[in-house]
Amino acid sequence: MSDPLLYNNSSDPLLFNNISDPLLFNNISDPLLSDPLLYNSSSDPLLYNNSSDPLLFNNSSDPLLFNNISDPLRFESMLQCYYWHLRHTNMSYHQASEACPIYDDVLAFSCASNDAKRLDLASFEEVEQDLDGLKLKRTRTGLEEAKATRIQNLLSMSVVAKNRRATLERVEKFISNIYFTDVNLRGRLYPKKAPVTSLHHHCTAERIRYDQAVSREFKPTQVGHNFGKTWSTHWFKVTLDIPEHWEGSEVRFIWDSGSEAMVWQDGEPIQGLSGDTYSRTDVILTKRLDKTQPHHITLYVEMAANGMFGAGQGTMISAPDPNRTFTLSRAELAVLDRDVYNLLMDFEVIIDMAKHISEENQRSYQALYTANQMVNVCDVRDKSTYAQAREIARNFLSQRNGDSQHVIHAMGHCHIDSAWLWPYAETIRKCGRSWASTIRLMEEYPQFTFTCSQAQQFAWVKQHYPTLYQKIQARVAEGQFIPVGGTWVEMDGNIPSGESFVRQFLFGQKFFKKEFGAYCKEFWLPDTFGYSAQLPQIMAGAGIYRFLTQKLSWSLVNKFPHHMFYWEGLDGSRCLAHFPPADSYGTEAKTQDLLKTVKNHKDKGRVNNSVLLYGHGDGGGGPTEDMLERLKRLTDVDGLPRVAMSSPDKFFSKVEQEESSNLCTWVGELYLELHQGTFTTQAQIKKGNRQCEFLFHNIELMATLAWVATRGKDTNRYEYPCEPLAHMWRLFLLNQFHDVLPGSCIKAVVDDALQYYQEIQTSGCKLLGEATERLLSAKSSASVAGAVNTLSWDREELLEIPAGLASKMMIDSSVPQQELDDGTVLVCASCPSMGYAALEAPESDLWPVSVSVDEHQGSVVLENGYISASIDYMGRVTSLGLLETGREAIAPGCLGNQFVLFDDVPLYWDAWDVMDYHLETRKPLTDVSQQVHITESGPLRAAVQVQIPISDASYIKQTITLDTGSMELRFHTQVEWHENRKFLKVEFPLHVRTTEATYETAFGHLRRPTHQNTSWDWARYEVCGHKWADLSEYNFGVALMNDCKYGHCAQGNVIRLSLLKSPKAPDSEADMGHHTFTYAIMPHMGTFQDAGVIQAAYSLNQPLLPAQLPADPDSRSHSFFTVSNPAVILETVKKAEDQENAIVLRLYESCGGHGTTAVSSTLPITRVDRCNLLEEVDSSTALQWEGGSVQLSFTPFQIITLLAYL
Repeated sequence: MSDPLLYNNSSDPLLFNNISDPLLFNNISDPLLSDPLLYNSSSDPLLYNNSSDPLLFNNSSDPLLFNNISDPLRFESMLQCYYWHLRHTNMSYHQASEACPIYDDVLAFSCASNDAKRLDLASFEEVEQDLDGLKLKRTRTGLEEAKATRIQNLLSMSVVAKNRRATLERVEKFISNIYFTDVNLRGRLYPKKAPVTSLHHHCTAERIRYDQAVSREFKPTQVGHNFGKTWSTHWFKVTLDIPEHWEGSEVRFIWDSGSEAMVWQDGEPIQGLSGDTYSRTDVILTKRLDKTQPHHITLYVEMAANGMFGAGQGTMISAPDPNRTFTLSRAELAVLDRDVYNLLMDFEVIIDMAKHISEENQRSYQALYTANQMVNVCDVRDKSTYAQAREIARNFLSQRNGDSQHVIHAMGHCHIDSAWLWPYAETIRKCGRSWASTIRLMEEYPQFTFTCSQAQQFAWVKQHYPTLYQKIQARVAEGQFIPVGGTWVEMDGNIPSGESFVRQFLFGQKFFKKEFGAYCKEFWLPDTFGYSAQLPQIMAGAGIYRFLTQKLSWSLVNKFPHHMFYWEGLDGSRCLAHFPPADSYGTEAKTQDLLKTVKNHKDKGRVNNSVLLYGHGDGGGGPTEDMLERLKRLTDVDGLPRVAMSSPDKFFSKVEQEESSNLCTWVGELYLELHQGTFTTQAQIKKGNRQCEFLFHNIELMATLAWVATRGKDTNRYEYPCEPLAHMWRLFLLNQFHDVLPGSCIKAVVDDALQYYQEIQTSGCKLLGEATERLLSAKSSASVAGAVNTLSWDREELLEIPAGLASKMMIDSSVPQQELDDGTVLVCASCPSMGYAALEAPESDLWPVSVSVDEHQGSVVLENGYISASIDYMGRVTSLGLLETGREAIAPGCLGNQFVLFDDVPLYWDAWDVMDYHLETRKPLTDVSQQVHITESGPLRAAVQVQIPISDASYIKQTITLDTGSMELRFHTQVEWHENRKFLKVEFPLHVRTTEATYETAFGHLRRPTHQNTSWDWARYEVCGHKWADLSEYNFGVALMNDCKYGHCAQGNVIRLSLLKSPKAPDSEADMGHHTFTYAIMPHMGTFQDAGVIQAAYSLNQPLLPAQLPADPDSRSHSFFTVSNPAVILETVKKAEDQENAIVLRLYESCGGHGTTAVSSTLPITRVDRCNLLEEVDSSTALQWEGGSVQLSFTPFQIITLLAYL
C-alpha cells in the first residue's frame, strides 16, 4: 500500500484492518459518518468489533467498555469518533463542524496533534495541551468564553468514557460511610462531636410508662456496655451540655444501641430510633443554635432490648434468642454540616440514576458524567467548592420531563405488624416510636403525606401516648396524616368468616369516623396471604370501592397479570384495585424504585399513574429524612417518571376520572401462590377463632332476644351487654391480624392470642348463660329440659347434655336417650328455627343405629337406616354407602380416612409455606397400636375407637360415630403431636368424577380445579376452605366437613383435609402438644345445596344447646325468626350500634342463585329498613313489614342487612 492511511491486513491492533478505501471504512451504515470510524475484526478490545453501527461498541471482551449502545449521539462515543476524525482527515475544527454539525457540541482534541495515539492511552496532560489549542481557535472565531468553559467540563468527562466501572466506584467511594471516610465527603458530615455530660441507667423486665420510669432509681453507665436480656426495657437519663462555640450550627443527639428506642424530652415522646437494619440514630435538637436556646438538656431514652425485627436466633424468622444483648455503641452530641448533607443527597440521587437508568439511555451517562464532574470540583477540605458542586447537580436535576411521563403518587407509609416477631405489647411501642418520628418529619416537610392503617394501632397510641395522638389528630385534619384501610387490623384475608370480615370494617370505620370525622375510602391490606372473593361486596357495604395491596407479587409460580384493574367478587360487586408496581409497601424512595414502578407496571398502556409507598415497614420505622430529600430532588427530572407527594384519594380519583374505562376485570378470589401453610399452622389459634365466631353469634342472638323480651318491664330488665361484647370483639379482631390467625408468629404472640381466646370464651359463656336464663325465665323448681337452636332452620338431631348438667335436668322418660361412658347423656331433640323447644318423644319412631362386626371382611359396620359405613381394623373407611340408592362414596379398592404424613421442609418461610414437592413425600400411616373396637352400640349413637402411632412420641386416638337420623359419619379426633417439620393430613379417595371441587368461603362458596392443566391450576395444590368442601358429579357427591380446619387439597378424586403442621420458626414449639378436632364425611344424592351440606356443616360447628325451660305448656316451643328459603341464611341477629330501639338482621344467599324469601319474626317489630354494613339506612330501597314478615329478593351470594325497629 502506498497510502499511509490505509493499513491492510495488519497485525497491529491499533491499525485499521481490511480497508478498501483509504478514506472510508467499509460497510458503514451511518450516513453522517463517511470516515474511518469502523474498526473491523480487531483484536484490540477497545476497538469497534463487527459492528454495523459506527457508534456501537459491540461484543467487546473488555468489561469496562460500553456494550450494545444504539444511540449515535452519545457523548462518550462521539468524543472518540471526533478525535479520530480530526486526527486522520487533517480537517480543522471548523471544517469538521461544518461537515458534520453534530460535532459542534462534542468535545474534541486540537487538530495540531500529529500522532494517531490510542484515546485510552492519552495522558491527561496531553488532553490539556490539546484543549488549550482548541480554546484558542474558538476564541479567535469569537465563540463565547462560556462555551470554552463548557468544553473544559466536557473534557473532564473524556476519561469517564474509558472506564465506567471505575468512575461509578469512584463516586460511590466519595460518599461511602465505610471506605475512605477520612478523606471523602461522608467523613465531613459531622465535623464536631462532644460526649454526653452524664449517662444513667435503669433496667426493668416490664414495659413501663414514662412517669413510672423517671421515678425509678438510675445508676451510672457508659458507652460500650451491653444491655439485655431479650424483651427487657432499659431507661437512660442523658444530660447534655452543648458547647457555646457551636452556636449557629445544627446540633443533633446521636444514639446507637443496635436496637429500637424512643427519645423523650420534657415528658413528651419526640422521636423513635433504630440502630439495626434500618438505621435512624440521630435526633435534631436545634436546626440553628443561638444564645436564647437552652444549652443544658436532659433527655430520657427508652431502649427496647429487641431489634426492628425482634431477636431471631440466627435468622430473622428464627425463634427469638432469649438471652440476646445489645451494645450501646454511641451516645454523643454532634454538629451536622447541612451543606455536606445536601451535597451527599445530590450525589446519591445522581449516582443512582447513573447506576439504574439503562445503559442504553444516554441519561445514565449524563448522570455519571455529572457525578464525576462534581467529585472533580469538590474539595472536601474547602467548603467554598461545595456550592459549585451543588450548582452542577442543580443544573442536571433541573432538566425536566416531557408531558407524557408516567406519574408516581408517592405516599409515606409505615407498615407495622400488630404482632409478628414481637408480642402485641411491643407493637404499641413500635407505633409510638414510628409515629412520633413521622410527626417530627411533618414539621420539616409540609408536603409530606403519610398513610396509616389499622384502627387498633390508633387506639393503642391514643391510650398510651395521648399527647402524640393529639398531634396526629391535628395532622389528619390538615391532610398530611391519612388514615386508610377502614378495618380494625390488617386481618388475614382467607380464614375469617363473613361476619368476622364485617366486624373488621364495622369497628374500624366507626373508630375512624368518631376520631377523625370521616370514613376511610380505601381498603388497605398490603401484606395478607390471599384475599377472599367476598371482600369486594363486604367493602362496598362499608362504603369502600377502592383496594390496595401488593402481596400477590410474592406468588411463586405465576405472575399476576395486572397492577391496576377492577376486582369483581362472588356476587358481582366490583372495586378499583391497585398493586403498587414497585411490589413493595416499604421502598426507600430511590431511583430504582421509581424506575421499577414504570418498568414493572403491567397496565401502563391503560393508565399513566401509580402509587409508590416509601418508608421502613413490617417492624415499623416509617419514612426518613433521606427519603424525603430524595423525593424533593426527583419530582420532575428528565429520565425518570414524575413524582408527586400525593394521597390515596388523589390517586384513585385521578384514575377513576381519566383512566378507568380501559381497565381489565379480575373475577373471584386473589389467590397467593405462597404461604399456603398458614391455612394449618398453629391449630389452636384457628380452633379458637372458629369457636369464638360461633360463640359471638350465640351471645348476640340470645342477648338481643332477652333485651327485647324484657325491655318493656319496669323491673328485672335485661341490659344488652354492649361494652363487654365490644371489648371481646376487639380482642377477637386483633387476633385475626395477618400474622396471628395464620400462625406465622413467635410463641409469645401465640400465648397472648390463646389467652385472649380464653378470656373471650370465659366471659362469653357467662354472658350467654345470663342471656339464656333471662330469656327463658326458667326456675329450677318448675322447669323442664329443653334445647335451644341458634341457627335459622328447624333441626332434628341429638342433643348432648354434659354429665354434670344432665343430673340436674328433668328429662322425660319418653324421650329417647343414651348415656355414654363419660356420663354425657344423648337425647333426641327437635327444635324450631332460632328458638327453643322442650325435649319430647318424637312423633315417629326412630331408626336405631346398629353396629356389627363383619368377620369375613375384618371390619366393623355402622348403619342407621340412611348410610352404612365399613371400618377396617385401622379405622379406615372401606365402604360408605347410601342405603336407599346403594350409591358408594369410597373409590373401589381405596381406603377413606387414611392418615398420611408428608415431609414439610419449605425453601425458607417455615411456618408460612408448604411447597408443592411435599406431595412427593406421601407416607400413609399403616401401623396400629389399638385396633378398632366398639365403644357405643346405640340406640342413638354407635361408635368405634382406634389408636394409631405416628412416631415414638406422637399418636392419633380417634372415635368414629354414626348418629340416628344422620347423613354423616363423624371422626372425633385426638392427636398427641411432637413432630419436626411433618405435615399430617387425612384423605378420602371418592367414587366421584369431577374437574372441580367446591369450598365454603366467607358468605358463600367457590369452585377450584382438581386437575393441573395449567400452571395456575397446579399452583393451587393447597387451598383454603371453611366449614366444608365438596366433590360432586351429576346427582351425587361427597362433602367433607370440619369444626376448626381450613387447609384442603383436592386432586382428581382424592380430597385431603390438612390437620397439623410442625414448623420450627418463628415458633420452635408450634403445634406441639395435644389437639382435639372433629371432621365428618357426608355422601349425598343431588347437589350439595339441595342435600343440606351447608346446613349440616353449620350444625357440626354449632350443636343444639341444652337449657332449662319454663314448665308452662304454652312455653314449651317457640321460634323467634324463620326464613322461608333454605338457601338464605340468617347469619346475625344483634342490637343496633347507634339506634337505641332497633336490632340488626344480616342474611346472605348461600347457594349461588337468585331467589326470594320471607323473613318472619315474633318480635314486636314495627318496620324494617335496608342498611349497609355500617348500619346506615339505604333510603333507595323501601321494604314493607306486614304480618310479622318482610319479603326479600336475593341475587347469588348477596348479603342483605336490615334494621328492624321495635
